[in-house]
Amino acid sequence: MRKRFMVLALAGLMAVSAFTGCGKIKDDEVVATVDGEDIPAGLANFYARMTQAQYETWYAGYMGDNMWSGEAEEGKSYEESVKDQIMEDLQNMYLLEDHMKDYDITVSEQEEASIKETAGAFDEANGLEEKGKVSASIENVERLLTLMTIRQRVGDAIRETAEMEVSDEEAAQKAMKYVTFSFNKTDEDGNSTALTDEEKEELKKEAEDFAKGAKDKDDFAAYASEKEYEARDATFDAEETVTIPAELAEAADKLEEGEVTGVVESANGLYVAKVTSLFDKDATEKEKENIIAERKQEKYNEVIEGWRKDADISVAEGVWKKVDFNELSVTMYMDDSDPYTDDVKTDDQIDEDEDEDTGEDTGEEPVEEENGGTEE
Repeated sequence: MRKRFMVLALAGLMAVSAFTGCGKIKDDEVVATVDGEDIPAGLANFYARMTQAQYETWYAGYMGDNMWSGEAEEGKSYEESVKDQIMEDLQNMYLLEDHMKDYDITVSEQEEASIKETAGAFDEANGLEEKGKVSASIENVERLLTLMTIRQRVGDAIRETAEMEVSDEEAAQKAMKYVTFSFNKTDEDGNSTALTDEEKEELKKEAEDFAKGAKDKDDFAAYASEKEYEARDATFDAEETVTIPAELAEAADKLEEGEVTGVVESANGLYVAKVTSLFDKDATEKEKENIIAERKQEKYNEVIEGWRKDADISVAEGVWKKVDFNELSVTMYMDDSDPYTDDVKTDDQIDEDEDEDTGEDTGEEPVEEENGGTEE
């Protein structure tokens, strides 16, 4: 996901605008220390600005010009939240570098060559003024790419220590067909409005009649079509909360194959379902993959958290404060002929889908981001 985007970002052109006289960042200032090793302010500024550029390029359009001063959580601005994650990411990268030997990891000659090539392309593409404002010296660019390569390589090695065996019983998925009776109605113009309490009562009677009629029908989907409803397919277990409401999964999980639920109510509507299989092989294999991916990420998080607990980490808050997203705007000029927006997602969506490509090796593109926040 982030791998391709960061390569293009580093090879592309930056648009840098200073709104006010922001504090001058000195490359050799110490912004943080991890177990006695200093993190230079220039490196931190460059990483922060590249992260900022991703947000401002893709999300400022709908988050507004004041996106960084907006509240991300109670008592914390969006800028503070993102900067906290950036600082944690940097600290984690230094810890991962410190533990490279534990996993027999080294940066290969091929990776070093790719790093130099990417850094060189970025250096040539941007002017001195732009690079100066974001601390984009060739040394900082190469150092960041190296740290990101190490993070991916060591991270993959950590994840591979997770338990990989998943039994059929643990991953077992059932299958159902279901009909939804929504608590919202849509008019001819596509506008959606909530049903009144009276309309909900009428809808409930409608759903009850359907459930009663469906109980003795062999073909649930055909019966639904006959009654002008749409039967949808879903696989589930007792804890399903994504594709169908938890209430529906819980009710269906108690049934045998071929049985039909009563009317199940959730926040958004009413449901009636028929259990069509007590063991869906394909869905179960997919669930095994999901469980393994979750275990891998949990193992990675567990190891990092352990290292952080044992490490001596400090931050020079006065230096870090000079990196101000409100005073300096950073975006990237994008080539419209290269449509790769589908590869870019927000951190919230990352946070869950980062787990999907945690086992990917960087190969010749050693710059994939991982783990929560900006490190997914």
